[in-house]
Amino acid sequence: MEGDMIHIDKRLIPLSWLYGIAVGIRNCMFDWGIIKSTRYDIPIISVGNITAGGTGKTPFVEYLIRLLRKEYRVAVLSRGYMRRSRGYILAKKNTPIERIGDEPWMIKQKFPDVYVAVDSNRRRGITRLMNDKETSDVDVILLDDAFQHRYVKAGQDILLIDYHRMINYDYMLPAGRLREPWTGKERANIVIVNKCPEVMSPIEYRIVSESLQLRPFQSLFYASLKYGKLVQMYGNDEFRSLDTVSHIHTLLVSGIGNPWQIEMDMRMYIRDVRPITFTDHHYYKADDIRNITRRFREMPEPKMIITTEKDATRLQIMRNIPDDIKEAIWVLPIKVTIKQDKGDMFNKIITDYVQQNLRNRQLD
Repeated sequence: MEGDMIHIDKRLIPLSWLYGIAVGIRNCMFDWGIIKSTRYDIPIISVGNITAGGTGKTPFVEYLIRLLRKEYRVAVLSRGYMRRSRGYILAKKNTPIERIGDEPWMIKQKFPDVYVAVDSNRRRGITRLMNDKETSDVDVILLDDAFQHRYVKAGQDILLIDYHRMINYDYMLPAGRLREPWTGKERANIVIVNKCPEVMSPIEYRIVSESLQLRPFQSLFYASLKYGKLVQMYGNDEFRSLDTVSHIHTLLVSGIGNPWQIEMDMRMYIRDVRPITFTDHHYYKADDIRNITRRFREMPEPKMIITTEKDATRLQIMRNIPDDIKEAIWVLPIKVTIKQDKGDMFNKIITDYVQQNLRNRQLD
């Protein structure tokens, strides 16, 4: 059910009030124009959330890339969370993951024809993408995790909400997981309730819709994450459907924003799932590999290791993984699907916006 993963630490609610006041003052300064937001004469689409932790931003950025890349020159700009570098970096095919972060690196590997850049200063990053000779032909910029980055005024703000952690039931940090009051949703052009169950009744859609209290100008969509076929991380492009591995004892290795979701999902396919969980964007160390190896070797046959695409990017740079572990690791790809047969409607909103603003050269 919606909101079923919310946990509130009531002891920290007073701190949440103080945090909420600080965030509220900041938002008012932007709303009143005391702090300026910058518009650009290029289509900019922001994908973000107001909840700390995973709401499926990266799979949704990839959805937009697949939608737009055939017709437009697409760039993705991220802050490069947990990277070991500073400033603006334009990713190349061989750029080390440590310099740009795991998610930008993964996107660049999957979409080598797309510009991928990182910069904590989004305004500088946008300016570089638009003006540098190497990227000056860019048509549209996708901002990853920029809903709170109000120094940039995106043409389309897409707000993702986790179905299992609805913002209207949550609290501000640190008691809950909200980065700002849930009324901040009113800045979004499009609201997407993501990670929905496969089957939802009409009454469930209506309950969620009414509880969000959206404005008439806001478009609401529902989406699910679809798991693709498992691919061997160190292999010859072998694939396995989840339906074929239900009998295999599985060690689930993940370091993502919401590991409970994938664990719950895998238990729907596989009878014996044994999770090893790390923090989001965790860089694996030799001790982690030893722990994974020990846990795996203690398991009965038949057995395998399943990990996420994001974790695979960080595991692949490790040089001390034993051969039997390498052979056992399978990567689980994820894609976004718009529910209620509204995918074409959503796609049209995005492509119409991009097309109508390609030649918009008037700065606000």
